[in-house]
Formats: sequence, C-alpha cells, structure tokens
Amino acid sequence: MAYNFQKSIDFLLENANPSIRLRVKKEVLGNITAEEEAKLIAQIKKEPIYKLIANCQKENGWLGNGFHGPNKDAGPYENQEVGIKWLAEKAVGKDDPVLKRAMDAFVTTELTDLCYRTKGKYYDEFRYAANGQNLIRCACIARAGYDDIIDIKPQIQLALDSFKRVLEVDSILNITRIRKVSGKGKRVFNDYEKWPCYYHLDILAHTTSWRTEDNVKMLAEAVKKLMRTYRPECQVGGDSWVGYVLGTVGCLKEGYALGHDKDGIHYTYLDRVEWLCRCGLATYIPELQAEVDLLANAIDENGICRANVDENQLKGISTYGGQQLEVDWKTDTRKLCDITFRALLILYYANGGKHEL
Repeated sequence: MAYNFQKSIDFLLENANPSIRLRVKKEVLGNITAEEEAKLIAQIKKEPIYKLIANCQKENGWLGNGFHGPNKDAGPYENQEVGIKWLAEKAVGKDDPVLKRAMDAFVTTELTDLCYRTKGKYYDEFRYAANGQNLIRCACIARAGYDDIIDIKPQIQLALDSFKRVLEVDSILNITRIRKVSGKGKRVFNDYEKWPCYYHLDILAHTTSWRTEDNVKMLAEAVKKLMRTYRPECQVGGDSWVGYVLGTVGCLKEGYALGHDKDGIHYTYLDRVEWLCRCGLATYIPELQAEVDLLANAIDENGICRANVDENQLKGISTYGGQQLEVDWKTDTRKLCDITFRALLILYYANGGKHEL
C-alpha cells in the first residue's frame, strides 16, 4: 500500500525534539542545510544526557566505567555501549568529538582490556555462537555509522552466516547440547557453531555493504523460519560453554514475534519491526508487512501514530532496547512524537527508502 508521509512529517517538524527534527530532515527527506543541521545539533548538546556522557569520557575516549550497560560504577548512560547508542540515535554526527573519541577508544583498546569487564578474557565471537564482546563492539560501530572507517566486515559476514545457519539445520536443537550444571541441564552451543542474536540483527540493520538481492532473500527466509510458532519444543535458546555457562547476547528463538497480545490488544515491538524494514525485508515477510500496515492505519488525520506499542521497549535507550529521543514523556505529545517518528521510519524503510508526498 502507498503511505502519505506528509502529515506525520509536519507533526514532527512542528512538535518533536531537535534530534527527531534533524533525522526527519536528513534521514527521511534528505533535505537539510549545513546551517540547519549545526543549529539542531547545538540544541541536542544542551540536553542533560549529552553533558552526562561527555563528562564521563576518559582520556583515551572510553565512556564511563562500563561496557555492556550499567554497573555499580557506571550509570545507565555512563558506559561505552549505551553512551554510543544514545549519541548515534540522537544523530549528533560522526564528527562529534565525544562520539569520535569513543570510536577511537574502540580502535586503541584491546579486547582483553579490563574496560570490557570480562576480567581480561576474550570470548571469540566465531567460536561462541551469538556471543562475544567484539560482537557488541561492532554493533556499536555500525550504529554510529563508523563501519566505513573501522573494519567490521568479518562480523557483518558472521551475522549473515548466523542467519543462514537457521536455514541449514532443522532447529537450534541440532547445534546445541545439554551440559549438567549443579544437577541441572543447560543447553549450550557446540563450539564454532553459528546462530543469530540481537547484535547480529543490529549490525545488519545499520550497515548496507552486505545488501544484495540474494542476501536479503536469505535473511527473509531465515527470519520467517524463526517466526514459526507451531514447534514449541524448538522455542529455546542456547548459552555458551566457556568452562562454565555464559549467557549469550540476545540469542534469537523460534517463535520470534513482532509484538505481543494482551487482553485482546496487540502491542508492536518497534525496534524489531524497524530493523527488519531497514534490512529490506517488508516485501518478503507477510507478517512484517502486516505490522507495517497496522502502524500506517493507526496514523490519524493529524499525522500522529496512535498505535499500541510496547512502551517498555521504546522508553529510554539501553543495551537490549530503548529508542526514546524525547527528553522525557511528561506530556502525551512527547511520547507520541517518539512513536510517530519510529512509525515514520518504519514506513519509509518498508517503502524502499522513499517517501511519497
């Protein structure tokens, strides 16, 4: 179906946070002057979280005292992963000094450095399926748009191969085994196996070098297989065995859903839908296109998307979720700006990266 973007664009340009207005003009419309962009970025840099992230940056560029999210020494945004994701989603630009120095830290800091909070251990992403600190690092690089500066091509290929593996085996049961731990059975991946996870999809959604027709179709078939719901016995994940059980970084499971239903109401997972549309999969997966249409049909006469969405997933920005660009949701308008902006991006990417006015 054809979508009319203009009313949503008008609503956002009139009411939304500077970062949303910047991204609408630059990412969707492709029409922003250098002066406009600089003015909007200057406004973003006045926000409290930007100042928090900038103030926690260390001499080598590392953000705060954490890597994969907060800990007792690092707040929700005062850590390398979430700080970078916030800066990237807010579209401060690749030349932003805080973001640039954080990217430099990824280049100069060894993966065994204590900054990664793995006690000096390197968990090889090619040995341990759906795992490894370098996978998280590469997803941050992709989100920041630095994949043309820092080489992550091997991890992009690993992401593709991990989804391809879904099509090569009947299920995750074929590439995992049960290990007894304290008398309990734990399902762990075989060494040097592959299986997709949250960070693989993040990498593919935010890079383009891999996008051939064959790769897009393969990815669509893998996602469709993961979305099957009639085999509950296969709707399990796996951990890693590194001498002990180590949890994976968002291992995908069969039964993969684009939303959930509660009390007869459907709630969309906006991040999953957006990322799959960014990958170009909307025309290949009927369930994804249906979710896109649901969002489109929820846009009112003023261009505001009033769809029911999983607000826990949308709120804030964190390791495994969060897409909030508004400073807060103290007014309904601000929350609706976040929802409408994500719906606009989804419609834009589902439409092949074109806007119909």
